[in-house]
Amino acid sequence: MKILVTGGAGFIGSALIRYLIEETDHEVLNIDALTYAGNLDSIRMVEKSPKYSFAQIDICNFKELKETFDSFAPNLVMHLAAESHVDRSIDGPLDFINTNIIGTYNLLEISRAHYANLGSSDKENFRFHHVSTDEVYGDLKDSGGLFNENTPYDPSSPYSASKASSDHLVGAWGKTFGLPIVITNCSNNYGPYQFPEKLIPHMIINALSGKKLPVYGDGKQIRDWLYVDDHVSALFLVALKGRLGETYNIGGNAEMTNISVVEFICDELEKIAPHFKKNCENYRDLIEYVKDRPGHDVRYAIDTNKIKNELGWEPQETINSGLSKVIRWYLENSVWYEKILDGSYRLERLGSSK
Repeated sequence: MKILVTGGAGFIGSALIRYLIEETDHEVLNIDALTYAGNLDSIRMVEKSPKYSFAQIDICNFKELKETFDSFAPNLVMHLAAESHVDRSIDGPLDFINTNIIGTYNLLEISRAHYANLGSSDKENFRFHHVSTDEVYGDLKDSGGLFNENTPYDPSSPYSASKASSDHLVGAWGKTFGLPIVITNCSNNYGPYQFPEKLIPHMIINALSGKKLPVYGDGKQIRDWLYVDDHVSALFLVALKGRLGETYNIGGNAEMTNISVVEFICDELEKIAPHFKKNCENYRDLIEYVKDRPGHDVRYAIDTNKIKNELGWEPQETINSGLSKVIRWYLENSVWYEKILDGSYRLERLGSSK
């Protein structure tokens, strides 16, 4: 099978690329624009595989995208390319509108034309898998409930609104044009190779550098934390066996407040990296509460019964086991994130060095 992955140099996309190359026999084309969060170092270990190829293309560039798509002629499209950081969407929504909505439209139209020209047997084997977020559902607040596949959309940020729009586009192309689609909505991912702007790597790296650990508001916002390797195994399972036209929610069954996550990181570092401590007696001393961001949702949590009952998937990592793995990974891979922090990974991408 030939699998086209968009956004394969991003955090979740790179984990998916590594999984597909290391665990399957399929041919994979990675399309990524290599914006600020795209990092080919995250897939360096598989890039020499004869099963892997890469094309630096912005999915907003219809002509280049179509030429590459048609040349590769995939059986499966796994669409992960997206602008995904809420804070950045508040500061500059336009990039989110372009990539998440226009880019998705381009990919749908190209896939629709490709699908229309396939023979009957190839049509039976073609799928378009759109990867989205639980943030499209809005805020559970303190309801005690869970997001399921029938939860009405109620996005709070420009990021989640743009993803909600892309979800609706994909669903409409399935219903109106008969494109064989599946959609997945996931909870908060964490794991190795996550860009340092996100909560967990940001806190780990700041703590190891003796910098403040800024926590929004009271830190009691609750998230369902999903280890990225669990997520990508679910993605591929849905892509292969999910029912066409259906949505599957993917969660970690691991709710924890932001402040509890930060405190866990501090306490774990006390045990395994006391010699890294700077500017504090205890890592928790670095915690600093800051003004909450606008439209900050209180709670997200995923009901995973559908994917469990239909496809037999459950997360393998607990929040404690997963966080412990991630903390140790960042301790052992400072070269990876230091190149991001000093900007040298961008220069290397252009064929330069710092």
